[in-house]
Amino acid sequence: MAERAKMLITGASGYVGPRLVPHLLDRGNQVRVLVRDAQAIAHLSWFSQVEVCVGDIGEPSQLRNALCDIHVAYYLIHSMTSGKGFPHRDIELAGKFGEIARDSGVRSIIYLGGLGDPDANLSEHLRSRQETGEALRSGGVPVTEFRAAVIVGAGSISFEMIRHLTERIPIMICPRWVFKRIQPIAIDDVLCYLVAALDLSGDENRIVEIGGADIVTYGRMIKDYARIRGLKRVLFPVPVLTPNLSSYWVHWVTPIRATFARPLIEGLRSDVIVQNHDARILFPDIHPMGYDEALRRAMDELQPQSFHETVEAILEQSVSKMHLREIRADRGMIMEVWQTVVRARHEAVFGAFSSLGGRRGWLSLDWAWRLRAFLDTLFGGVGMRSSQTQHDTLHEGDTLDFFRVEKIKSGRFLRLHVEMKLPGAGWLQFEARPVNEGMTRLVQIVYYAPRGLLGLLYWYLLNPSHRMIFSGLLRQLTKIAERNDPHDRTSVKTNPEDTNGLSG
Repeated sequence: MAERAKMLITGASGYVGPRLVPHLLDRGNQVRVLVRDAQAIAHLSWFSQVEVCVGDIGEPSQLRNALCDIHVAYYLIHSMTSGKGFPHRDIELAGKFGEIARDSGVRSIIYLGGLGDPDANLSEHLRSRQETGEALRSGGVPVTEFRAAVIVGAGSISFEMIRHLTERIPIMICPRWVFKRIQPIAIDDVLCYLVAALDLSGDENRIVEIGGADIVTYGRMIKDYARIRGLKRVLFPVPVLTPNLSSYWVHWVTPIRATFARPLIEGLRSDVIVQNHDARILFPDIHPMGYDEALRRAMDELQPQSFHETVEAILEQSVSKMHLREIRADRGMIMEVWQTVVRARHEAVFGAFSSLGGRRGWLSLDWAWRLRAFLDTLFGGVGMRSSQTQHDTLHEGDTLDFFRVEKIKSGRFLRLHVEMKLPGAGWLQFEARPVNEGMTRLVQIVYYAPRGLLGLLYWYLLNPSHRMIFSGLLRQLTKIAERNDPHDRTSVKTNPEDTNGLSG
């Protein structure tokens, strides 16, 4: 396959698609993405490097436009979010896609489907994933179909169901079929296979079953997750829980809707393991990792820097809706984002938030910060440490009361890591983003990654106080920055489109 092949990525706003695009760009390929709404991916780092085609895969004229001059098409569409009847819709869409791809001169299609023995009693969901591959092949364009079970990675619905169940429920009553065998695979390995498929000759149909190094049970996946997170979880299997009841149970105790949970749960009623080992022959350089390593990689993403694109999306949406405060939970992280526009230059705004703590205190309800630090000392924590840090020379690694400076960029950015004893991990981040001459957007973000049910309860217990503390902090920082900025603000012209009503 030519290195400069032109490719179409469908499902570019889903889970696998956005992660695949950078790998294809790194190989020097020209990438076009098909999405219904360009704004849904505008915050992604690769957005400006791809050709964006806005359209609906179900509209033939729009699909023909997207497939024009394309050499390789990645088919990553899944209609599970469309609700009841999605299996039939998946198959119908794939058949039309295959026909139009053939008529458009597409040389090959790469498809990610579902793993499972076709001769077994597969769920309707898994059966439809394989029938979708058949529908794609019916068009006549050679298809490389990868079949995978649970994909382990932050953001994967299958993995997030494991995360939420394990984090929230100490004692689980489970259907007996959660002890069926399954072969999960890390998202990094899935991406390796999808990219490596470009090096295969694209003149024949292939079905390639892929899986990780370990064969486990769904119950074992939950227990291993708990072990790595330092949680104790007990599973009680019972014979009476149907997939329907189980899906509603997941719906009630996790953020995952029953319409998503049910097809995933039904897929557990039979073993889902690799039986054909052609992947080893076709891709000898790919050595899939085990479940433990895949878990650890997914959990390593529980750091603020992993949520940069999520925060950018929040800020864009909040500005358009004139929201001062937005709370979002994503991939195990809770983000509380505050923002306002300050009539001061970014250096003055940075000076205001980089001088917090120590002798100056925390400006808004300082007694509450000190009370929380005192309680921390009672539990053996660091409490309100005396700090010798000089604020005008704040450096990464400095201690600041019960925080440690994790990252700092002079004039723009400060991230503090909470070192108190918490049932989770926490950070406080400030940014000074220039809007125009003499005006700056002040962004204040609380990151919290709860650990277990106690961590979640801790968040909901303290969350009401956040509105008072952090709204007050935002106001005080605004006052200090505007008071200390030596810039002549009488010459500043206010553009309503720059502030979007966020100041104050």
